[in-house]
Amino acid sequence: MFRRGATWTKNTWGTKVNSLPMDAFFEIELDLTGVKPREFAQAIYFELKAAILDGRLKPGVKLPATRSSKTPFGVSRNTVARVYERLFNEGYLVSRQGSGTYVAHRQIPSTGAAPVPKGRAQSRVNEFWLNPEVVKAMNFWHDRPERPSPRVKTPPIDFRPALVDARAFPFDIFRKVSARQLRGLERKPASYRSPQGNQGNYYLREAITHHIALTRAVVCQVDDVLVTAGAQQAFDILARTLVRPGETIVAIEEPGYPPMRVAFAAAGARLVPVEVDEEGMVLDRLPPETAIICVCPSHQFPLGVAMSPRRRQGLLEFARNSGAVIVEDDYDGEFRFDGSPLKALRTADAADLVFYVGTFSKCMLPALRLGFVVAPKWAMPTMVAAKNCLDWHCPTPIQIGVAEFIAEGHLARHVRKMLKIYKERREYLLRSLNGEANRWLVPIPSFYGVHVAALARNGVDLDPVVEGLRRDNVKIHTLERYFLGTPTRSGLVFGYGAVTLAEMSLGLAKLIKRLQKAQIG
Repeated sequence: MFRRGATWTKNTWGTKVNSLPMDAFFEIELDLTGVKPREFAQAIYFELKAAILDGRLKPGVKLPATRSSKTPFGVSRNTVARVYERLFNEGYLVSRQGSGTYVAHRQIPSTGAAPVPKGRAQSRVNEFWLNPEVVKAMNFWHDRPERPSPRVKTPPIDFRPALVDARAFPFDIFRKVSARQLRGLERKPASYRSPQGNQGNYYLREAITHHIALTRAVVCQVDDVLVTAGAQQAFDILARTLVRPGETIVAIEEPGYPPMRVAFAAAGARLVPVEVDEEGMVLDRLPPETAIICVCPSHQFPLGVAMSPRRRQGLLEFARNSGAVIVEDDYDGEFRFDGSPLKALRTADAADLVFYVGTFSKCMLPALRLGFVVAPKWAMPTMVAAKNCLDWHCPTPIQIGVAEFIAEGHLARHVRKMLKIYKERREYLLRSLNGEANRWLVPIPSFYGVHVAALARNGVDLDPVVEGLRRDNVKIHTLERYFLGTPTRSGLVFGYGAVTLAEMSLGLAKLIKRLQKAQIG
């Protein structure tokens, strides 16, 4: 194997072969065992060709120059030149004047091992992950690829929910804040194991407590917070620590957020979908033996309704009386546009039975992969152990960068800025839905977040509409994809986080045309 370090080996004929490549990125095992010196060219040719065919030498990889062939190959320049010329003629190599010799970009049939038969492959993995419904749920925001018309040269108009406008994020400020924190790590590197047992960076957890106290009226202590790799990992940790496989009954909203329910199903929970109406989850439908209740009380996903005060109180009473716990998903609660602010379910009186899950994906960037759980004290030790089992801890540089970004007030300023932007988009969208589009769609009242759902009027078939929009390069979701069971409502979910007003105007115009066409048809 060619690697750094001058390591000389001998083949059986006593000829020295150096394993140090001239180019550190050129690394290939060269086996000349039993090869006579006069057969070196043939052997090297077959070795290089095999490496190209099986992918060890990728297209674009630079090969050592012939003038330095003694270093990687242990043979003369003329010998390597003959090998290269033969590979040139067969189309495996290309020469770039003044640059060197490279593996050619060409379609070469794979000569790798035969694929494992499908039946045998499936027997080697957990069959849960082979379930088409699981795959569909975890890919809920991905649509079937559609080749756009050759006339379409503009980017897609993206109405999908759960997206944010990264174009408005203050990258320059975040870069400066993060760079300053990284310089601090240079002077004092982070220890391998934090004194908090990898519950998360202390300063980030402290910043989180200040942020959610201000924006969501959640009062908690630093030790009540566990930092996670986004909300999805939070759900996974909760499922791992709270579910007893085959026994635990978990109530989920119907329709609801598909990836959340997958985490609990993968842990072996028995899922029970519970209807959501204009007041939120219908508590009368909760099985008496429910152990975990997953809800989005402030801005239900995807309908957008807020749980009424009556239902909130009833939910807490149910959990208290039955011994159940509540997982509160507050994924975009920072963005409130109208009405009085709604407190989170996680109050001081309910701190022992509510797990509050938050994320920085909506108020900052999804790419950060940072979230958190405010958990009851009795559950935190097991949750920390589960988090450490998964990935030990989230990246320290990202954690301290976000902590300082919050502490210096940049997050609060960014949220205020995005509130204005999203409010303008939301009002434009609602004017359109309550205007010409109201012949086919009725928006559901919503005061939080970055999406609005609209129900289809009786007799409106949205399937051909969505298919047509996909061909128009407009991405939008139907409500049907969010149901675990048989869909009971038909509608569209309009995310306005990633579309400009101009894009929204064009997309809505295309929607109305498709609705008109479907009606005529």
